[in-house]
Amino acid sequence: MPKFAANLTMLYPELDFLERFQAAAQDGFKYVEYMFPYPYDAQELKARLDSNGLTQVLFNLPAGDWPGGDRGIAVQPGRQDEFRAGVVQALAYADVLGNTLINVLVGKPDTDEATTRKTLVGNLQYAADNLAERGLTLIVEPLNPYDVPGFYLYGTQNTLDLIHEAGRDNIKLQYDFYHMQRVEGRLTETVRAHLHDIAHIQLADVPGRHQPGTGEINFPFLFAELDRLGYSGYVGAEYIPDGKTSDTLGWMKGEKP
Repeated sequence: MPKFAANLTMLYPELDFLERFQAAAQDGFKYVEYMFPYPYDAQELKARLDSNGLTQVLFNLPAGDWPGGDRGIAVQPGRQDEFRAGVVQALAYADVLGNTLINVLVGKPDTDEATTRKTLVGNLQYAADNLAERGLTLIVEPLNPYDVPGFYLYGTQNTLDLIHEAGRDNIKLQYDFYHMQRVEGRLTETVRAHLHDIAHIQLADVPGRHQPGTGEINFPFLFAELDRLGYSGYVGAEYIPDGKTSDTLGWMKGEKP
């Protein structure tokens, strides 16, 4: 089975965030991820990781005003200084937490395509160059237009084209089974064709974005395929629990729903 990471932004919503580390460890997780560490002191987060025997896998770059509707700022030309400051902030947290992956949500464009593209490529290059100095990888995540209307990146190939254009070896794809099933399907074929471009995978079932076994995706087949292909990265459990989180984890043990 792949190495599963508990996404603490999504899982254990019945608990305060800092209590979720212990809950994940008690449920058998060895790895965790979450969207944003920035509301918390890095040393406090590190203490929670260490006291529960957990490894930090990734978090996102600062994404602007999330409650106000931002879903990243890398595409917006008037916010390059803010983006660069966010890179510095993320690196400071990664230095403490020890993760080697940082995800970027590119955001929603607010100008013409040529300006948007130039801004985005430049921002990705800036982030990747700074991450490379510490041996870290920048991952880029496409979403789906139903959950996030107006987002700049939706499909796998569009994202791979952007990564190629940015031209940095330490920029890779974050491939989310949930988002890509809603956008384009062909999950197995895509993973087979682009495994070398994928640095991280996330999961949730479709429809509903709940745990594996509640929808149409054949997760046992996908997990076996990842093992067959030799995927050595992590798979983040980024779903909305349909019930108490601990009661939704049978899929992780190979149990049938």
